[in-house]
Amino acid sequence: MLLMKLRQITRLTFLLAAMAFWGCSERVETVQTSAPPVATSPTPVAEPSPTPSPAVPNLRAALLDERFRSTTSPIGNFDFRNFTYELPRGWQNPDGTAEITLSNGKIAPVSRQISENMADEEKAAAKSQRRIGMSYVIAKYFDVTGDGEDEAIVVLKVETGGSAIPQLVYVFSWKGNGPELIWPFRTGDRADGGLKDLRPENGELVVELYGQDRFILGQTETGKITGDEEQLCCPTSFTRTRYKWNGNTFLMQGKRLTYSMTDSTARPLENYGDIVNNPAKSKK
Repeated sequence: MLLMKLRQITRLTFLLAAMAFWGCSERVETVQTSAPPVATSPTPVAEPSPTPSPAVPNLRAALLDERFRSTTSPIGNFDFRNFTYELPRGWQNPDGTAEITLSNGKIAPVSRQISENMADEEKAAAKSQRRIGMSYVIAKYFDVTGDGEDEAIVVLKVETGGSAIPQLVYVFSWKGNGPELIWPFRTGDRADGGLKDLRPENGELVVELYGQDRFILGQTETGKITGDEEQLCCPTSFTRTRYKWNGNTFLMQGKRLTYSMTDSTARPLENYGDIVNNPAKSKK
């Protein structure tokens, strides 16, 4: 009897040990077979594409197009590339000379360096030797005097040695056997009163200058009005004015119209400089 009980106790002990062993094995196996965490890379964030810089506009596209390039008038055969031009007021040479002669369409500028250690007489002599340069741009031919014959409108570019593009305009009629100057005027530099276009309309000369309310007064373009500040390369407006020949001079006709170059649907501003300089007028 005692022997049987010992055998039962032994079997029970063995059974419990086996159960404990298999239970530990399952837990170990469970731990070992669990999938290790997978490392994930952060999702790349797309960098914004840089906005391309706007192209610099060709400010002389209209001026240099193919309109009015030829004429049957005798003035169309004259060589304006080799000719002596008078200099408008404000562009005379330091020594007082007021003419400039082109050779093959050009004359180079003459510069003289001035230093602080130079005597006053040397500085004055160097300044008097300076000369502006000039280059031929284009000649256009159309009737702006109403005599039935085409005039020549010659455009020259002032060569300053820098990037500025001031220009001079000469209106010639044909008299006898040569051209006769009837109106010289200067224009500004690109957005600052630079020349956009010249053309005839209804017997008048249309002049377009870049900027707000920019027009020709006598022989020079008017200055900026208040608030008309922008990059020289990229004007946002231009002004259209009309001039009629009265037999002695060109007189402005009608209103000065400033057009937006960024909004083609905008109505032109009339005589805008007068409004800016006299705000009371804008309230009427």
